[in-house]
Amino acid sequence: MSSKLSIGLFLNSDFAAQALLDALNRDRYHVAFHTASDQFCESIEKEKQQLDCLILQSGSELPHLVNWLHGQVIVLPAVILHTGLDGVSISEHDFIHEHDASGRSPFIYHTAEFHTTPAQFVLMDDVAEQAIARFIHLSPTCRIGDSVETETAIDSATQTLLMLQQQRLAEKLKERLGYLGVYYKRNSQNFFRHLSHDQQQELLDKLKASYRDIILCYFTNDGTLNQQIDDFINTSFFTDMSVPQIVEIHMELIDEISKQLKLEGRSEEILLDYRLTLIDIIAHLCEMYRRSIPREP
Repeated sequence: MSSKLSIGLFLNSDFAAQALLDALNRDRYHVAFHTASDQFCESIEKEKQQLDCLILQSGSELPHLVNWLHGQVIVLPAVILHTGLDGVSISEHDFIHEHDASGRSPFIYHTAEFHTTPAQFVLMDDVAEQAIARFIHLSPTCRIGDSVETETAIDSATQTLLMLQQQRLAEKLKERLGYLGVYYKRNSQNFFRHLSHDQQQELLDKLKASYRDIILCYFTNDGTLNQQIDDFINTSFFTDMSVPQIVEIHMELIDEISKQLKLEGRSEEILLDYRLTLIDIIAHLCEMYRRSIPREP
């Protein structure tokens, strides 16, 4: 089975599509591109069981497409591309603050849709991944509609179809891409760079305590070592910690232990052995990230 994910792309006929098409990694995605709404709907109807994500340009035809998708009970990960008036880009921040008078984030298709602009084309692979990750976390009790004013709760039948679609997508990702299925289950809101200062400090303290436990039992016969390493790697992976951040945790801890050894008048040479611990941890983490990259077709 192909490792590529399938994207249904709808752009207005006057939009310069090539830049977006170039930005989508063809080794990673198969793209079905349309500029006519009737052809797009026909394609979606035929391929809805194979599609993994939609990219829809905002504009006069979008409400019609969204209403059709709702009518066909087709709920898929979605990126909404905003170009504004006369091709002037607007940001997701502008979209939210210009359209939301109720204090809630507005939406067009469903509440897990991802909004972007041409300025983010260079990150389009990441944008598609964000849309898929949001969709997998989409609540089956979500609301749909073309505006905050007209949104409605989805009925029980649609909820069941949504859950089946999420399950299908998660299983498909796991089957096609191995660890990438796990990668898509990461919630970007939990990424270290998106946390508040206090939350970042709490996470760092947790990782540092876990790493200290690993250090203390690394050269012993402690049967829990492998599980401790797995737990540390999983936390690091799902919070998108970088290798330099892990190295910094290691260096800070080794420095603390070094100072304690000096106070006790003991040799610090033993600390050199713990370079193996760092190499082991980095190897595990890099393997997680490596396996999250799709295999070649």
